[in-house]
Amino acid sequence: MDVKKVGEVHSYDEFTGYAYIRLCAVLKCGDTVHFLGHGSDFQQPVAILLIENEAIVQANAGDLVAVKTVKSVKRGASVYLLPA
Repeated sequence: MDVKKVGEVHSYDEFTGYAYIRLCAVLKCGDTVHFLGHGSDFQQPVAILLIENEAIVQANAGDLVAVKTVKSVKRGASVYLLPA
């Protein structure tokens, strides 16, 4: 499986279920990502992608994005893009 690191979890909001991710590559709605590390190991599609509470379709390296997650994640967990 050819995976590519796209970012790292900056923080997680337990109340809303959003992970805030600092990107190091492009991420789009519909992509499937794998959260790995610091007690996390799960995959999910990116259904909601936000920058400053505004829904977007694509984010770029350097952006801080919010992604609704199916499980909680901890700061420092790596985020990998899975092949389509």
